[in-house]
Amino acid sequence: MILYYLHCLVFFICFVLFEATTGYRPVIIVHGLFDGPKQFSKLLNFINQTHPGTNITTVDLYDNMASLKPLWNQVAGFRNAIEPIMERAPDGVHLICFSQGGLVCRGVLATLPKHNVHSLILLSSPLAGQYGDTTYLKYVFPKYVKSRVYRFCYNAWGQKISLCNFWKDPHQEVRYLKSKTYLAVLNGESKHPNLSEWRDHFLGIKTLVLIGGPDDGVITPWQSSLFGFYDSNETVVEMKEQDWYLNDVFGLKTLDARGDLVQCVRSGVHHTSWHLNFTVYQDCIEKWLT
Repeated sequence: MILYYLHCLVFFICFVLFEATTGYRPVIIVHGLFDGPKQFSKLLNFINQTHPGTNITTVDLYDNMASLKPLWNQVAGFRNAIEPIMERAPDGVHLICFSQGGLVCRGVLATLPKHNVHSLILLSSPLAGQYGDTTYLKYVFPKYVKSRVYRFCYNAWGQKISLCNFWKDPHQEVRYLKSKTYLAVLNGESKHPNLSEWRDHFLGIKTLVLIGGPDDGVITPWQSSLFGFYDSNETVVEMKEQDWYLNDVFGLKTLDARGDLVQCVRSGVHHTSWHLNFTVYQDCIEKWLT
């Protein structure tokens, strides 16, 4: 029995020393719509190649069809999984969040009393909303075109589906705000008493990395991955011209002024290939994982 405990003690000491000598913060990966951990095996390989010994967790929650559950439900589940990892990482963690997962991560950070995220890497996420006739839309709502989706989404029943939580019809702003979608609350478009606290949490990020590109084919407009979105004429208004940036509603302008906002735009990458592309990893992700 004593020998057993000695073996356990030696193993624990070796583990701690190994973690301390790798020099890399733990990485947490949050998947997107219709995804799960298995889709991110290549990304794990990329990280292991360039940052060997990194502790990587791909959170195994709300996989595949379960990813259609309401985003606030998902936030609660992912927060419970992510918080203990943060607590075991005194030097902080990196979050890589893909597509819908980017909105989940923002919700997690907003509602965590305390976080230690060093780099928040949002990989092709609909940060300013989604409005487009994509394959994802037709899969979820086969009978709808984009101009009619609001009729389903902007009510209590529609808000039980994750896609509706960030569906933003630029021609239905009043209905969008009245329905208090997840996105409208998160971006401070719908005012709420927690906005100041959530802003402070957002500003606790050391570096925000936004990644997207014109050939994404799913995020519509693709500039949504950089906090840009359509006006009522379906003309894209870039991030720095958006009201939430100009008024610094949730801290984006402050983060930018600090020099802690990075944008990485790459063409020729389809939505499902961002985390499979080694060039994207090298150019847009690797340097922020130290």
